Amino acid sequence: MKTILITGASKGIGRALALKLAAEGLNLALVARSRAELETLSNEVQREGGHALIFAGDVADEALATKAVADTVAAYGKLDAVVNNAGFGIFKQAEHLTVSEWDSIFETNVKGTFLFSREAVQAMKLSGGGHIVNIASDVAKRVFDGGSLYCASKYAQDAFSMALRKEVRPHKIKVSVIYSGLVDTHFHSRPQGDPYHAAWLTAEDMADTIHYVLSAPPHVVIDELMIHPLSQEY
Repeated sequence: MKTILITGASKGIGRALALKLAAEGLNLALVARSRAELETLSNEVQREGGHALIFAGDVADEALATKAVADTVAAYGKLDAVVNNAGFGIFKQAEHLTVSEWDSIFETNVKGTFLFSREAVQAMKLSGGGHIVNIASDVAKRVFDGGSLYCASKYAQDAFSMALRKEVRPHKIKVSVIYSGLVDTHFHSRPQGDPYHAAWLTAEDMADTIHYVLSAPPHVVIDELMIHPLSQEY
């Protein structure tokens, strides 16, 4: 039975993925800021037939990353995959950005990916392989007005992923990056389910995509996957 750790698990894409994997009876480790939301999700996961450990805290907290991976391996015996999904954005002209805003975005989007990947690699080497899936954005490949901070963080996350891929491939550890376009989640200024998002990708679309990447045969790695709603011009 596979063991998969998901960051940013309590809402949106992470939540949809957790419920999809739970239906397969998998062992899950769920990481997010809100303990209450994680406990609610854990109960849903169990009702769907899965098993869940929960870890509440900031993904940029090194102690949290170390504990989450170590406790997951201790409980389930191994860690097959990590999905680095936690992330958020701040969108404004560069001249109006504050240092605290810059730091907060890089802490979550880049440092969080680094910490959980680092801990996962150490565990996966011991077990003979694994899979790291980093949820980036199409703005890791392009930029837009007002997106200097968010784009910079996603470019950094992507560059880290590409270098990591070269480092760990000899150890049978896969690194995949998924670049998404517009997704109807809490990430945006309008709430999830708003009619304005009707033609966008859904959280379930993204969960299906991540599941597809995770389900590749052992000898296959999907290094990169770009996905958009048909309504969005890239």
